[in-house]
Amino acid sequence: MTSKVTIKKSSLKSAEQQQQQQNDGYSTILFYAPGMHKLAEEIQSCNGKNSIRLGDIEWHEFPDKWPNLFIRNSEQIRNSHVLFLASFDNPLTIFEQISILYHLPKYLCRSLKVLLPYFPTGTMERIQIQGEIATAYSLAQMLSSIPLTRTGPSEIVIFDIHALQNQFYFSSNVIVRLESTVELLLNEMKTKEMKNEKYAIAFPDDGAHKRFAYLFNNINYPIIICSKIRQEDDKRVTTVKEGNPKGYHCMIVDDLVQSGGTLIECAQALLQNGAVNISAFVGHGIFPNESWKKFLHSNNPNVHFDTFYVTNTYPNTQLLVDK
Repeated sequence: MTSKVTIKKSSLKSAEQQQQQQNDGYSTILFYAPGMHKLAEEIQSCNGKNSIRLGDIEWHEFPDKWPNLFIRNSEQIRNSHVLFLASFDNPLTIFEQISILYHLPKYLCRSLKVLLPYFPTGTMERIQIQGEIATAYSLAQMLSSIPLTRTGPSEIVIFDIHALQNQFYFSSNVIVRLESTVELLLNEMKTKEMKNEKYAIAFPDDGAHKRFAYLFNNINYPIIICSKIRQEDDKRVTTVKEGNPKGYHCMIVDDLVQSGGTLIECAQALLQNGAVNISAFVGHGIFPNESWKKFLHSNNPNVHFDTFYVTNTYPNTQLLVDK
């Protein structure tokens, strides 16, 4: 069986169904970053075109490359519930989106909900040596400056933030709501149970275990924790710290993947300890420099991933589908 990348839709849809129920007769407008047009259409389709209207923003730039932005039909924002589907995948696009977010309340929207599927600076939430910059704090402060709406603070919805303490970098001027895409994996694994295959949940490190283990408390899957240990020659290797993967199809769970080294080392440790199959689930598939190719069996014969699940919280996902 060849390895494959399976794309799952993030649970933004269910979040917007809750928004629909809270409208109280007021209209809802969904604006979106340029790279999130397809997901915005899916959200609208899930809720019905009559309940959510897609807003129209002209994303242009002046000759000097600074943003030239225009909200069409801006008068419709008044007394409407406004959603903004953001994508902070590129530092070059953050300023233009922040500019829009700062102005939406000034057009007298009734409420503003910012859907930020991926918080990109979440891994830089603290400093370890003097001189480092905790950019998670910087981005949180930028979002905290969104003005109040007619009914109060804006709500910022973030999926699978890397470190939970990031939510405390935001000021009380906004309300932060943390969600997880792991629910999608749980739904998928319920269908897998019908195939009589024994599954175990594996975490590539202690951080992932602390972050996600509680979501599996009510599910009867063995839990396996991997960890890096230092050997006598001062070389660090990944090994199974807790649990026994022997005879199980191990599903590795983490919040994001970049180069993929951690997941691959975890998979190798599980196979060496008797796992019969390996799959993985990550909320955010970043894959810089086409690192997704490392997970193809043809490119990495030492590791065979049966299925690799990612969600569409990151625009790069659609590019993977097209490939």
